Amino acid sequence: MVALVQSSTTLPYMIFSLAAGALADNFDRRRIMLTAQLLMVCVSASLAFLAYAEALTPWTLLGLTFLIGCGWALHDPSWQASMGDILPREHLSSAVALNGMSYNLMRSIGPAIGGLIVATAGAAFAILFNVFCYFALIIALSRWKTVRARQSLPREAFGSAMGAGFRYVLLSPNLLKVMCRSFVFGSTAIVILALLPLIAREQVKGTAITYGVMLGFFGLGAICGALLIGRTREVLSNEWVIRGAFFVLAISCFFLASSEHVWLSCLLLMPAGAAWLQAFSLFNVTVQLSAPRWVVGRAMSLYQTATYGGMAAGSWIWGELANIQGVSGALFVASLVLAFGGLIGILLRQPDFDTLNLDPTNTFSEPALQLDLRSRSGPIMVMVDYHIDQKDVPEFLTVMTSWRKARLRDGGRQWALLRDLEKPELWTECYHVPTWVEYLRHNQRQTHADAEIAARLEALHQGDCPPKIHHKIERQTVRVHDDMPLKPHLDRI
Repeated sequence: MVALVQSSTTLPYMIFSLAAGALADNFDRRRIMLTAQLLMVCVSASLAFLAYAEALTPWTLLGLTFLIGCGWALHDPSWQASMGDILPREHLSSAVALNGMSYNLMRSIGPAIGGLIVATAGAAFAILFNVFCYFALIIALSRWKTVRARQSLPREAFGSAMGAGFRYVLLSPNLLKVMCRSFVFGSTAIVILALLPLIAREQVKGTAITYGVMLGFFGLGAICGALLIGRTREVLSNEWVIRGAFFVLAISCFFLASSEHVWLSCLLLMPAGAAWLQAFSLFNVTVQLSAPRWVVGRAMSLYQTATYGGMAAGSWIWGELANIQGVSGALFVASLVLAFGGLIGILLRQPDFDTLNLDPTNTFSEPALQLDLRSRSGPIMVMVDYHIDQKDVPEFLTVMTSWRKARLRDGGRQWALLRDLEKPELWTECYHVPTWVEYLRHNQRQTHADAEIAARLEALHQGDCPPKIHHKIERQTVRVHDDMPLKPHLDRI
């Protein structure tokens, strides 16, 4: 039941994070964060009232904790994506580390204060104190003045926005590797935080204050990890930072399993906190640097879905194992699993920071059309003709592999490459987009990295003119009745 508190906090990230990411990419992020904070204030106030009235049951506590987790699931994609709105790309890594350090600084101080309040004034007053802590962030957000870029196109439909984010991540190998590793890391590393209350009570025979102090040492280790993160990355590659985090946590769990002294457990928690911060900071930065701004909120939300989904599952698994094998047995098993998790990097190597320029080119001009199309007119088929010399065909096909991923990531569908049978030098790339406005959005998403691929294709194209682009709209015919002739079906135009 104690471990399920971590599950109830992290499970909402797995369920609602993608939807929150779609909101973060299409609406004012400041307002989303304010809404989330106000939601958590209301839930926390209810929790404090029930605790004061002594009407709080374990399942009520888990349910309200779940609702607080929903607030954080709504808040975090906007919070993380906002870093790129405030800072240039080269400072993003330091900003993520600083954000993690500030969080863990409060993790060091807050639990110790919380344990003291619980011991002296009771749990209800501690929860009430937490309610007032929300207002500091609410005031800061209300005073933060954001400048949103002017949008020439309407917002994406909610379902389409979530689908676009999922499609982008699915076609980005680096992002998939990061999310797989973060899931494994989250599901195993969470064992310490999930079982720490039991370690404090059963292993070292402590109280609520003991738990707060131990959690404070974990946070203090995370602060040290944040201060050393720059030096660590100068010495080690990204992959070895992640492997090191797995192995350090494995060693910490192994010795925590047999520690019966508060001072020894606190010392073991410090390197565990440092490894925790360095790994998650590295995952976070890699995702932010591997996704363009139009989809960064959704990419971060899917990363959080993987990470917190792993934490939710891991908290439940380690709690069940602690019921069967005891806290020491669960920690010992976790140390073995963490050591194995470090070896996964042999197959799923952590990518280095992406140096591609993912800023939009902003060079697209809407083509002049002879038909009066509405924004929802479609489906649209786009065809691009290339004239390729026979000796350049292997290179052309190699470049087209990358170009296909770029087209599909940016919203293209049903992509195909065709070769003319009568004119073998003529190649035609074709793909669909659902509507004309989605075609415009598709082109506005093109980044400088995509433009480099397009330039390579244009260099392979033979002739004085650039590749010819054809824009076509589907016009289907259907039978109204079996005894009536075919007639044009114009609903889509």
